[in-house]
Amino acid sequence: MNILKYFSLLIALAVLSSCAKLKEDPGAFITAAEYYKTKADAVNAVNAAYFLLNSGGPSVQTPYNTLFATGMDFMSDDIDPGPGATNADVRSQAVLNHSSTGLRVLQLWQQHYAGIKKANVAIDKVPEIEDAALTDALKKRLIGEAKLLRALYYFNLVRLFGGVPLILHDQPGVTISDFQIARNTVAEVYVQIEKDFTEAALALPDSYTGVDIGRATAGAAKSLLSKVYLTQGKWTEAVAKAEEVTGAFPYASGSSPYRYDLFADYAQVFLPAYKNGKEHIFSAQFKSNSLSQGNNQAPRGARSGVPGMVGSYTDQVRFYTQGTDKFFSIYKLYEANDKRKKNGSFVTRFLGTDGKWYGDLNDKSIPGDSIPYLNKYWDPNQSSNLSESAANVPVIRYSEVLLNLAEAENEANGPTAKAYAAYNRVRERAGLTLLAGLNKAQFREALYLDRRLELVWENQRWFDLIREKDASGKIILEDALRKVGKVNVSVPKHLLFPIPQQEIDLNTKLIQNPGW
Repeated sequence: MNILKYFSLLIALAVLSSCAKLKEDPGAFITAAEYYKTKADAVNAVNAAYFLLNSGGPSVQTPYNTLFATGMDFMSDDIDPGPGATNADVRSQAVLNHSSTGLRVLQLWQQHYAGIKKANVAIDKVPEIEDAALTDALKKRLIGEAKLLRALYYFNLVRLFGGVPLILHDQPGVTISDFQIARNTVAEVYVQIEKDFTEAALALPDSYTGVDIGRATAGAAKSLLSKVYLTQGKWTEAVAKAEEVTGAFPYASGSSPYRYDLFADYAQVFLPAYKNGKEHIFSAQFKSNSLSQGNNQAPRGARSGVPGMVGSYTDQVRFYTQGTDKFFSIYKLYEANDKRKKNGSFVTRFLGTDGKWYGDLNDKSIPGDSIPYLNKYWDPNQSSNLSESAANVPVIRYSEVLLNLAEAENEANGPTAKAYAAYNRVRERAGLTLLAGLNKAQFREALYLDRRLELVWENQRWFDLIREKDASGKIILEDALRKVGKVNVSVPKHLLFPIPQQEIDLNTKLIQNPGW
């Protein structure tokens, strides 16, 4: 069953149940023990674990559909909420005034654990299903998918909150009051993440056909595992695992054993017509004109009635903007000839010769200079409902694997031929001069900037700010945020989110993060 169709069914049932009171026969409900019997049950169990990736629509707030964007991206040095963003929780988090009682902090914790629970159910139940139609090969694949998803969700949690409780099996019948579990260490969580990604890579296919396109693959598991190694500073392991995805040096087009490659045109990465293409290793899947399957980040970043702006004048901004003209934000960091500047990430558009800039769907003029709008998830086929954009959100794509490889190689061995080869493939596609002759610190600084420009608005910047270090070994978060006026940033406090107070109240063994 197509994973998006599965969620349509779940949401439709939820809508129906909220609109009518039914006379319920308790004996008519199917228990967990009774449910997991068929091939379809096995597939649906794994489909359920994708929900953090595939829930969409205007009313949905999940990590890959606006929670990361309105959370960590707003907290970063790239984007701030403009006057049109009236949600108090969003605005407080953007200036690092979030707290352990904030709704989005709670949602990030609860939704990741909900995804982990669903993955655990699949991992526990699928092996027990005896159905001739459910082959051993399909069982292996489905369990591999669930393990990849569990690893991804724990990877997000450990970067957000630090050490978190490792729950690796479903706990049916356990009440909240009974469920008391302490936090595992960061190291213990990473051991499990590495284990799950490694086992997933062995179980998953290289690719899919038909309705299964977009599901987790062996290449996705290896790409994400390389990123896990990079995040921990395991440089040699990160390079080796990335090379299993890219193929051997010099990482030329066509060298990937998984047939991954860069699109010739950066804009193709985000156009729905090219979704799940050769650059897309693993993505949150969205679909337009369907019940709650659309990418809701489009109206928050595209040329719409609530324009997404990245640093301009306050009378011209609505939702996503730096809010002032002091930096013009990330847009000014692009070189003039960088193809990513106006060919994918942003749009600036003039009509006629009147000197006015036009940017909303009705081509209404906005007086003043040409101002950039974030444009990555705008769906050209969705002129009436931008909340149902069909544009996927990358979890990891091939250009990031190349950048990860280049960074890890530079940190391990300096700017070697390997590091340049991987990095320059990304620069070449952007139309930029190929780099050479840099020392280790210069290479690191250049790559950090290109990573920021390449992956803007892809839920990456905050995680990079708390990971990347300057030449002295200092994490760059504090200096980067102070440059854009976020003077209340505090390290080490803001390297982690607070544990939600509601969770601490329920589980007294949870200890709050320092400073919160």
